[in-house]
Amino acid sequence: MSRSWHIRDHELPIGERTLIMGVLNITPDSFSDGGKFLSPNKALEHANQMIDDGADIIDVGGESTRPGSEGPVSAEDEITRVVPVIQELVKNSRVPISVDTTKSEVATAALAAGAAIVNDISALRFDFYVADAVAKADAGLVLMHSRGTPATMHRLPPVADIMKEVTSSLGASIKMAMRRGVKQEAIVVDPGIGFGKSQEQNLELIAKLDKIIAAFPDLPVLVGTSRKSFIGRVLSVDNLNPAPPDERLHGTMATVTAAILAGAHIVRVHDVKAAVETVRVADALRSIA
Repeated sequence: MSRSWHIRDHELPIGERTLIMGVLNITPDSFSDGGKFLSPNKALEHANQMIDDGADIIDVGGESTRPGSEGPVSAEDEITRVVPVIQELVKNSRVPISVDTTKSEVATAALAAGAAIVNDISALRFDFYVADAVAKADAGLVLMHSRGTPATMHRLPPVADIMKEVTSSLGASIKMAMRRGVKQEAIVVDPGIGFGKSQEQNLELIAKLDKIIAAFPDLPVLVGTSRKSFIGRVLSVDNLNPAPPDERLHGTMATVTAAILAGAHIVRVHDVKAAVETVRVADALRSIA
């Protein structure tokens, strides 16, 4: 069934085909491409290449949220990293821009610069005023499930039932967002692959993604598996040395295919060109099934 994701000044079609969100990390310490695009010129060049390759959305982040990252970045530093890039992208492209942040100050500044979406990996746990900024701007909001903080999530013991944990936690975040004025049609949910989950639970969430989709029938579901460590471990030959991030492309595309066949509406990736081809084939298969 086709519907739309209502974001600022746009309506993105949901259900006609899988949308692709391209990742733009303007950080020194991201697990996959830290430091590559810290320069605004390099960031813009990479963003434009992803747009040329077929990205439907560019997701700009100024703070690494990988497990065990260096630590929190101040709102001021994050704003300094992302706002100039967002301003230039909005000025020169029709593709909607998302800001990947958990801070309301950064969300407010990014939205003022023209961003259309806020992608919050804490699903409002860290700063519920993010919802206020989104509601005021009539923007889109991605609520992603995570546990703990980037500094602690890799040390947390696994929950007993990850499917129940993800659906109940996201349900609470959705209610909070809507209480603070975010429209339901502006919300997308993300099960948060890799954020406070065990290896087995990451695989379970992908294999049983249809259950997440069934739990939120009125909301689009975004899945981000790109280059994540669980893929590196699956690809490990000896179970001791995970494949490095730059050798996880094919594993990533396998998870993208699995997610689409299970019903994902949006995929978040680093490698847009490969994802475009993967999505085209997976969508064709899904249309027959």
